[in-house]
Parts: sequence; structure tokens; C-alpha cells
Amino acid sequence: METQLLDVDAIRADFPIFSRTVKGKPLVYLDNAATSQKPLSVIKSLEEFYSGYNSNIHRGIYFIAEKATAEYERAREKVRKFVSASTSQEIVFTRNTTESINLVAQSWGRKYVSRGDRIVITLLEHHSNIVPWQQVAEERKAKVEFVGVDSEGNLDMEDFKAKVVGAKVAAFTHVSNVLGSLNPVKEMTRLAKEEGATVVVDGAQAVPHMPVNVSDIGCDFYAFSAHKMLGPTGVGVLYGSRKVLEETPPFLTGGDMISEVHLSGAKWNELPWKFEAGTSNIADVIAFGAAVDYLSSIGMDAVRAHERRLTAYALDVLPKVDGITVYGPSSPERRGGVIPFNYRDIHPHDVAAVLDEMGIAVRSGYHCAQPLHEWFRIPSSVRASFYIYNKESEVDALAEGVRMAGKVFGG
Repeated sequence: METQLLDVDAIRADFPIFSRTVKGKPLVYLDNAATSQKPLSVIKSLEEFYSGYNSNIHRGIYFIAEKATAEYERAREKVRKFVSASTSQEIVFTRNTTESINLVAQSWGRKYVSRGDRIVITLLEHHSNIVPWQQVAEERKAKVEFVGVDSEGNLDMEDFKAKVVGAKVAAFTHVSNVLGSLNPVKEMTRLAKEEGATVVVDGAQAVPHMPVNVSDIGCDFYAFSAHKMLGPTGVGVLYGSRKVLEETPPFLTGGDMISEVHLSGAKWNELPWKFEAGTSNIADVIAFGAAVDYLSSIGMDAVRAHERRLTAYALDVLPKVDGITVYGPSSPERRGGVIPFNYRDIHPHDVAAVLDEMGIAVRSGYHCAQPLHEWFRIPSSVRASFYIYNKESEVDALAEGVRMAGKVFGG
């Protein structure tokens, strides 16, 4: 059965920010890979918490504290269902994807990575899935190896198969935040697990945009962020299989992550609270639950279908701009809704500045993926990225904005 088309105009009506203008122009927001906009239901959830039951969780036995605790844990269960984890004990709240991966590297990695071990990652990684492993490798005298990509930015699976043999860790992105390259993470996990490797998946650009089933993927860890999927900033998620989380030492210590503390030592709390030290980001986690509700009501198959159509349209329209170079897989089936490009010899920051004058928000720079840019031999790029509230007319506006950059800079 064909997936229902999204009613983009109805969706946009749920987002207060789209009623504003930027420099006298309607806001065209194409920086969703960095962060998404927030629907009114998420904004109201924050207001309701602070005005109605603001209190700390897991401690108080009075009414509003119990309500806050219940709503916080209800959000955890919503997230569990959203990514099909087996139990809510496998869902750990952090600050962001970066902290989630650091938790794995610094806690699990420091305990289990040893001298001479190999950590296999890919050229497609965000710095957040590179630097933590470099730090662990340096400290533990291990080695980091990178899996290459082809000329379009698709992962070289033969290289992956060769390098994962005997690896201790395989850490890879589900969807590239620069090229949108969609990796076969289930197959990669299977190959890595056959070699006895622990598998860590960066899902920051996948969970907001397509159905994700962590149990089906079979990975040990999977990380993503709330703010890229309509939720507030300051909330990340680390999924970890229960067995592996139980074997992993806590990342931070102090209040709430303990069950007992004595002068002679301490005992850790049960999962997942063992990894949630101190006062949590209560309001934003609860509002994240509202974001999950919003996406669930739309359906992630519909979200993926919408972005695939929009990406296909952009891959048709943008290359018609004379002088533009678009990077990434040529097929919208093999990529997420991320379009990086360069235009003539104009610096990406200059292109982005001209677009800003037209009310169009894009990202320019390395996008926290400098090694990938160096592999493509480009100093930086402009990146447009789509979400549920974007439409084809905004792609047309982007193309016209790029042409305008050519006129401004003498083309």
C-alpha cells in the first residue's frame, strides 16, 4: 500500500516559527541536520511542566514530584517503543548524541579496549564518533582504522568486511550528516558481531527521519538526540543492550545513580539510572516525549517517504544550476534528506550569507566532519537538509538563492 503523502501546510501550522519573517522574507529553514524546529505541542509541554508541576524526580513523595517522575519515565517508555528496544532499562538519557558516544567510549571502552586492539570506524563519521575513539585508542594503546567510501560517498563494504575482521569495536553512522549516505547497519552489525566486535551506531541522522528498530539491527549501542527530532536541546539517548549496559561502569557518579553510599564505598543504582547521575534535564525529557508523540502520529514511514521525494526533487533541480557541484549518493533511495554542495569558486560561507539575505537558513563549513571533506579534497561545503515541514517550493528558492550568490560575487 502506498504511503500517505504528508499534509505539509497543516504540519507547518503546528510550528510557530514559520509565522515569522527573516530580513523581510519568509523563513526557509534548511538546517535540519543541525537541529529541527519545535511544534507547539513540545513548547506547551515545557510550559506545562514549569507552570504546573516543576519539581525534582525519583525523590519526592509529594504530588507534583510523583507526577514529574511519572511523566519523565513515561517519556522513556515512549522512546523505547519508538526505536523498538526490548525494555525501558535499555534507554539512557544523556545531553546529546556526543555525550552518548563518549559514555560508551570512556566507560565501556576504557574497561574493555586493550593494547593492540583495533577500533574500526568510517570516513563518514561526525567528529563525535571519531575523537572519543582516538582518545581511547591513545590511552589504551589501541589502533583506530577508517573504512573508505567510493566517489559518491557510499561506504566501501569490501573494505569494511576486510577491516572488521578481528576488530574489538565497530563504530559507524547510520546516516552521514554531510552526504546523507545511508549505511546498511543491520548487515554491518551482523558482520561485526560475527567477529566478536562490540557495535556502536551513531543514529543522530536516522532516528528523526526513518523507522529504526534497534532490536532488529542487533547493535550493542545506538545513540541519537532529541533536538534533531522536534524535541528540545539538551537531551540525548543512548540505547544499550541490557547485558552490555550491566557490564559497563557508570560514566558520571553522584546523586541518583547510586543505591547505597557508605564511608567504605558505594553501590550503583539499577539500569538505566546507573548512568543518569544528578538532577536530570527533567522538563526537556518530558517535552521530548511530546515530540515522539508528534512523530508517531505522522508515522515514520510517511516521514521517510516525504523526505525521499523532496531529496529526489532537489537532486533534479539543484544540478541544473550552472556551476554547482552536488555531493553524495546519486540515488535518493541510498541517502537521507541532506544535500551538500559547492558553487563555482565562491566560499561556502559567502553562499550561505547570500542565502541568509533571502531568508534561507543553511549550514556551511565542515559540518563536524573534516576528515570526510579532506577525502573529497574540498575545504568545506554548503549543506541543505530537509524535514517534515519543508516543501518543493523551498528547494526552488534555494536554487534561486544560489544563482543570486553567483550574481553577487560576479558571475
